[in-house]
Amino acid sequence: MQEIQTADRAAFAHPGGVDMADHVIAQSGLRIGFDRRRGRGAGLNPSGRFEPFARSAFDDGWATLDDLPPFRTEVQNETAKTIITANNSPDISFDRSINPYRGCEHGCVYCFARPTHAYMGLSPGLDFESRLFAKPNAAELLETEISKRGYEPKSIAIGTNTDPYQPIEKTRRIMREILEVLEAANHPVGIVTKSALVTRDIDILSRMAAKGLAKVALSVTTLDGRLARTMEPRAATPAKRLDAVRQLSEAGIPTMVMTAPIIPGLTDSEIERLLAAAKEAGAREVGYVLLRLPLEVSPLFKDWLLQHYPDRYRHVLALLRSMRDGKDYDAEWGKRMSGKGPYAQQIRRRFELAAKRLELNLERTKLRTDLFRAPRGAGVQLSLL
Repeated sequence: MQEIQTADRAAFAHPGGVDMADHVIAQSGLRIGFDRRRGRGAGLNPSGRFEPFARSAFDDGWATLDDLPPFRTEVQNETAKTIITANNSPDISFDRSINPYRGCEHGCVYCFARPTHAYMGLSPGLDFESRLFAKPNAAELLETEISKRGYEPKSIAIGTNTDPYQPIEKTRRIMREILEVLEAANHPVGIVTKSALVTRDIDILSRMAAKGLAKVALSVTTLDGRLARTMEPRAATPAKRLDAVRQLSEAGIPTMVMTAPIIPGLTDSEIERLLAAAKEAGAREVGYVLLRLPLEVSPLFKDWLLQHYPDRYRHVLALLRSMRDGKDYDAEWGKRMSGKGPYAQQIRRRFELAAKRLELNLERTKLRTDLFRAPRGAGVQLSLL
């Protein structure tokens, strides 16, 4: 990681500015060649922070880098022991979630979940979006866990870490199986995704929504197709996401649009247009999250900025740091999602005024828990006849 930190200092201190920083990263051996990472979000694949050695490819003079294969998507089955993850974070609205997959092929360069791949001994960079883990026993585990005596039903959030509707879901169908279990038990669920694939499950979601058991949030970061293509290379286009909002809304499913993350100096100028597009598509609610750059996400995002928007590098980071006490990221509860300071207040106020003008967020969808009935599976004692 030292090469990245050096490059960052160079961008602010060296007379060459961004050009010097870009040169340092490019020559460090960390940046992966374009042909190997075509269609991916990250430009780097640094070793995970728990690894004893940092490894990087370099040209030995024999053009051996040309022989390295491109990063292709590999999926490994993970036999999970539990599937419902509990949390007690005070600044999020749910206390339990499910992640059918580890890693995400969408490749969003800013994804705050990237550092979790280090726990697998893999890189939060290109490994995160190309070396994936699927949990084929997720639905079975879910049925067992919600069948346990004393289980208290509350809304389960899905898609809060990695996207449940990423491309491999088309064939794996793990998310579909999870929804089938939840529907059978009348268990509430809230979904967050960047994929139009969610419309495949409108049949289940509409039946659940009719009982007050389901809602869906689509994350729409920008309306600029070119920006989305480089920043979120394998996610649905902004137009397809908004069309998914329209289809879900027309099917009677409460739908929300998350402008997440808002990137100061890059996407914050679109706030009003994004909310207007959400309203037109049929969304009832909107929300936002400020860009978060924890751990390895920071150098990955900086490298992406240098590659695609070098003229905005200084400006974007200066604005972000003005909202994070001079740091790339501040994990303080209550402030990590929205930042603090004058610029953060300006973003918050613009968002609130636009939502009010468009008559969004007039009501917050509350899901029912009183209809829940435990499956007659593991942990349930059968009644005597």
